[in-house]
Parts: sequence; structure tokens; C-alpha cells
Amino acid sequence: EHWVVLKGKAKAQIGKKNILIKENESFFVPKLVSHKLENIGKVPLEIIEVQSGGILKESDTRKI
Repeated sequence: EHWVVLKGKAKAQIGKKNILIKENESFFVPKLVSHKLENIGKVPLEIIEVQSGGILKESDTRKI
């Protein structure tokens, strides 16, 4: 997955690593790595998520 932050600020946990992503920044989530995204700002977070691969399903998604 490739995520691009359009508005707001986010904290991403990718595996055991935490990173801060701001507007106009992006990051890549490797295959089979657990990940989550958290809005850490006051502005609603807007992102674009691009998935690639042979099977594209939302079955790996869960809300916390």
C-alpha cells in the first residue's frame, strides 16, 4: 500500500516503527506488515490509499 496525506497530520505505525506524516508527504507499507494510521491533528485527516498486488480486498482492515 502507498498512502498520501492530502490534509492534516498523521502518526503511522508500520510494524514496530512510528513515523509522522504531514500534508503532501507519503509513505509505503510493505506487503504483510501490520500497520495503522492515527489522526494527530485538529484538522480532519484526508488520505489517498493506493493498493497493488494480485488480491485487493478490505478484509485486512479493522477499526480500533
